Amino acid sequence: MNHSSKPGQSFSLGSNHLHGVLRNDQIRNDTLTQLVQHWREPADRDAIIAALDELADVAHGARTEGELDAAIEQVEDVAGMDSAQVEVQIPDVRRLLAELTEVDRVLGRFGKGASLIKHPSHAATRRHLAVNPLPEQQDRRTA
Repeated sequence: MNHSSKPGQSFSLGSNHLHGVLRNDQIRNDTLTQLVQHWREPADRDAIIAALDELADVAHGARTEGELDAAIEQVEDVAGMDSAQVEVQIPDVRRLLAELTEVDRVLGRFGKGASLIKHPSHAATRRHLAVNPLPEQQDRRTA
């Protein structure tokens, strides 16, 4: 669940708390607006539809490396689309930083491998067991 004061531009945890989610509705809105900005001109509309049909064919079929990127770029070129970026005002930067910091705090528990979590107080025990290994446990179920 997204607890942001502006869910349309926010960071949150994924539903399983194993990944972060960046949401920015403004990019989607700008993308759709840019896609149809030349739609009233029949020649431009036909070129955009042809590029979208080609993208659909590539997306649903077996494709070679770079073919999907090329089809997307063709749609962007034909439709005159700009890069997907949004200006973020200072208050929103601070809010997003706080949201991202909270996501990082929760996800950070997975960032350390088990080998890095060894407590220094266990060092003497590890040295002792290296010199004096424990005897093999007897399998009591066979007796």
